[in-house]
Amino acid sequence: MISSEDEQLLAILRTNGRASVSDLARALDVSRTTIQNRLQRLEQQGVIQGYTVELGSRFLSEQVSAHVSIKVRQKLTARTNLELKHMPQVAALYAISGEYDLIAIVQAQNTEQLSHILDDIGNLEGVERTNSSVILETKFKR
Repeated sequence: MISSEDEQLLAILRTNGRASVSDLARALDVSRTTIQNRLQRLEQQGVIQGYTVELGSRFLSEQVSAHVSIKVRQKLTARTNLELKHMPQVAALYAISGEYDLIAIVQAQNTEQLSHILDDIGNLEGVERTNSSVILETKFKR
């Protein structure tokens, strides 16, 4: 269980993961040592797993994104997941129910690169078949 102070700290970090300890302490009206201790505790508890970069909308608008449904041979699922994790263009991977086993969110610089990535995914040993849908426009995102 996290405290309301921890929730406030996490809210600030969600907005700006690069906020300095001094800025966090000032925003929450506590000492730097208090912030450092909270961050360390939240990291040890697994509440904070890491700090990341959020890509800007201008950069993302220049990318080509696709949802790739993937049917995997069951005995090779773990291996396939690992191979997909090592592909930097695979932004996310979800296990799903239904005809396909996984959905990968793939981001590429252009359609030519996307085509090569789709070929690479289709050629993985555990992949039986894929079905891709290029994202034309994001209507909204939460």
